[in-house]
Amino acid sequence: MPANTKATAVPTLKNFAPRVLAWFDQYGRTHLPWQQQVNPYRVWVSEIMLQQTQVATVIPYFERFMEHYPTVEDLAAASQDDVLHLWTGLGYYARARNLHKCAQTVTEQYNGEFPTDVDLLEALPGIGRSTAGAIASLSMGLRAPILDGNVKRVLARHFAVEGWPGKSEVLSRLWQLADAHTPKKRFDHYTQAMMDLGAIVCRRSKPDCNQCPLNSSCLALQQGEPERFPGKKPKKDKPIKTVQLLMLRNPAGDWLLEQRPASGIWGGLWSFPELALEHDVQQHCYDTYGDTARVSEIWDGFRHTFSHYHLDITPVVVDLNDEISAVGERAICWYDVDQPANLGLAAPVKLLLEKLRLLAPVA
Repeated sequence: MPANTKATAVPTLKNFAPRVLAWFDQYGRTHLPWQQQVNPYRVWVSEIMLQQTQVATVIPYFERFMEHYPTVEDLAAASQDDVLHLWTGLGYYARARNLHKCAQTVTEQYNGEFPTDVDLLEALPGIGRSTAGAIASLSMGLRAPILDGNVKRVLARHFAVEGWPGKSEVLSRLWQLADAHTPKKRFDHYTQAMMDLGAIVCRRSKPDCNQCPLNSSCLALQQGEPERFPGKKPKKDKPIKTVQLLMLRNPAGDWLLEQRPASGIWGGLWSFPELALEHDVQQHCYDTYGDTARVSEIWDGFRHTFSHYHLDITPVVVDLNDEISAVGERAICWYDVDQPANLGLAAPVKLLLEKLRLLAPVA
């Protein structure tokens, strides 16, 4: 039955969920850290971490998080710097800021208990419809469909749903299919099974169709081109931005970091002061820090890529003859690379600090 993303009727296969569940009983994942001692808090943290991130990468971060913050109240009471520090390297830092904010909301407004209502869950900071469904289904005994990237792929291929899921009509179609096929019983196993099926078998590239429990009715497979689904996001050339990162060292050998604004790229993280590439570093340092500053080294540049642009970074080492106590209105700290503070660091900054740690100490 060809799919029509604008149609309201939803093709429902009665044996869809049973086949998925039978596969899960034999091949599904049941030993992941967040599948032990299941509760809404642990499921929520894992679901946020798993957004845009693979399971193998998430596991050590999740385990460290649970060690430091075993309850939502513990997370709510933590400082943002400590939370971002534990998140460093996981990327998409807005997730960490929303995680912290959500923990505070749950603690303050719901007495530390996640609301047992999907709409109320979805209204919490950083929790969308699919994450709310996963929390409800996996930890609360509530039937709720999910539609993460893995589930989108399975449904788009099986029902040959044309178009990029970022388009509202395509997304609406996939939600209809997700809801129609979520069973009334064992919906928690089904939810996990669909995520596992997309991750293990119905992979983004080189799907293992021979091992798929749905291969007999998969329209994309019948058409001979499963990898064409789901439709790709229209390609755009990423713009290139440039910046100089000023690595200022005081006489004690510590490095100046400043906290970035809460919103925007690297929001709330600590970074080196920035300077536009076209600006003269020595003149800028003289104007900003006085004659105490001198440029010592200009390192080779490197590229850091975000989801929507490339950032070409030129690191510059600047030595200060005297201590400085403030730089503009941003919070600053002096970072000792041999005794690092628990701060949230952007990935390129963490990389540069590690390189600085290997430098010979100041004479």
